[in-house]
Amino acid sequence: MKGFFRHPLVQGALALVFASYLKACIGTIRWRHVRRDLAEGVWDGGGGVIVCFWHGKIGLSPACWPLGRAQEPRALISLSADGQFIASAMERLGFPAIRGSAAKNASAARAKGGAQAFRDVLKWIKAGGGIAITPDGPRGPAQLMTLGVATLAGMSGAPVLLVGLACAPSRRLKSWDKAMLPLPFGKGVITWDGPFHAERTSDTGALGHLTDAWGARLNALNLEAEALLAEPDANPDSGGTSRG
Repeated sequence: MKGFFRHPLVQGALALVFASYLKACIGTIRWRHVRRDLAEGVWDGGGGVIVCFWHGKIGLSPACWPLGRAQEPRALISLSADGQFIASAMERLGFPAIRGSAAKNASAARAKGGAQAFRDVLKWIKAGGGIAITPDGPRGPAQLMTLGVATLAGMSGAPVLLVGLACAPSRRLKSWDKAMLPLPFGKGVITWDGPFHAERTSDTGALGHLTDAWGARLNALNLEAEALLAEPDANPDSGGTSRG
């Protein structure tokens, strides 16, 4: 049965259904953006940009990418069978994939296509494109950022935007990342922070310090989004808060 669901034709059909559901569902949600002006300053700059959110929020992520901006989006997706499904769905949502993933050592990175993916992403960013990355993917640990984002930011010189996402009603899946599946006609919150920058360095200690700080901030953004979701709707024109 597992092999049946991983057949390319079956995965393609399921990805089409999943993407169609997400697109329709996200369109019915009343979104509240917090500090979107920080992100818009980056979008309006026209250069490459790195956007990070946790793997469990992939189902909500299309809502955070603004339309009509210069930075055409791509998504970094692993080469795994599950990654193929996600890549097919994201492409239908307007996020063509760059395939590959980070790993803990050089040999594992080569096996997972990490080295080539890094080169492809770097080239894309330097050409002015935007890349969406789940820095705890593809297998976790959940909500723990690896060094890849800081390394990429340092080598590309591109700014990093961190995004927290929450919505209700929703369902939590029994996956390693506790993926959030939105339900229609609800409300959602998107919290922004950045832009952040990294120096180009091979000092793993410095990269680790920056990665820990960004990871902690990303966790805080998601907690903030969840807390705001529980509050009554705020005035969309106050406090840097607006609706998408």
